[in-house]
Amino acid sequence: MDTLLIITILIVFFALAFDFINGFHDTANAIATAVSTKALKPRHAIIMAAVMNFVGAMTFTGVAKTITKDIVDPFTLPNGSYVIMAALLAAIIWNLLTWYYGIPSSSSHALIGSIAGAAIAAAGFAGINWGGFMKILQALIFSPLIAFVIGFIVYSIFKVVFKNNNLTKTNQKFRTIQIATAALQSYTHGTNDAQKAMGIITMALIANGYASSTDIAFWVQFSCALAMGLGTSVGGWKIIKTVGGKIMKIRPVNGVAADLTGAFIIFGATVIHMPVSTTHVISSSILGVGSAHRVKGVKWGTAKRMIITWFITIPISATLAGLIYLLINFLF
Repeated sequence: MDTLLIITILIVFFALAFDFINGFHDTANAIATAVSTKALKPRHAIIMAAVMNFVGAMTFTGVAKTITKDIVDPFTLPNGSYVIMAALLAAIIWNLLTWYYGIPSSSSHALIGSIAGAAIAAAGFAGINWGGFMKILQALIFSPLIAFVIGFIVYSIFKVVFKNNNLTKTNQKFRTIQIATAALQSYTHGTNDAQKAMGIITMALIANGYASSTDIAFWVQFSCALAMGLGTSVGGWKIIKTVGGKIMKIRPVNGVAADLTGAFIIFGATVIHMPVSTTHVISSSILGVGSAHRVKGVKWGTAKRMIITWFITIPISATLAGLIYLLINFLF
């Protein structure tokens, strides 16, 4: 069998593995609030999230095209196969480490940082498409800040509108509503996160001469959607525990506000073809809602640990990818 074909098959395998890991790593993003308020039983929540993730992933491809062409140029990237392989391995390693320790870090940051690090190791800083890379970086940085502000505003509106309502009855109603908002958030998660692996596979197909455009093939979209859905069905209980209870005590009304905010930001990013971190957006939504509810009720120690992880993910994954690229290049 042709060596190039073997490498391409391996890249597809690792890209789908990344998508699968991304699924169980980020399951918490969509369902943690619904599980913590007991709006949904954990098993039911995971099944729903898996289905909605798959449906979302089959709906759009714009983010995948951004990943394919905006960080590096797959048509001119030297040793493109090695770069992509190194990026995937580094992102998978970082995802597994943060999952093991229950830290809701960003799969998006890990992947984008890894692509950049491996490309720099292969072609120097000139190997990066800086215009596209900075645009993606801005989306990653500003989306959680916007989510925090909107979460604060949404919950502040809820407090005014429902201030005279019976708390028990209101919570019961919002617990029912939260089933729908958790489903919506799972759908938007699929529309954005699953596309990143689609972009990686398409990048590899172009780099190895098996594709001539950035259009996403149906088999690529379907396989990535399936891998994301299956990964989601496994569940990420460690991160669910962190997002669902260690940031703040979540009630149904808080959960609905956070879910609506997260879904709005993520879907907005999908529409403009920008990859964002669902982890950052949803966690920031919860922080914004919690701050509007009661600042002292937010467990800022957990929030601080999460924020530190957000900042270190890109440089660490980039460095790791660069080292893995050098190792692969040396061995082969």
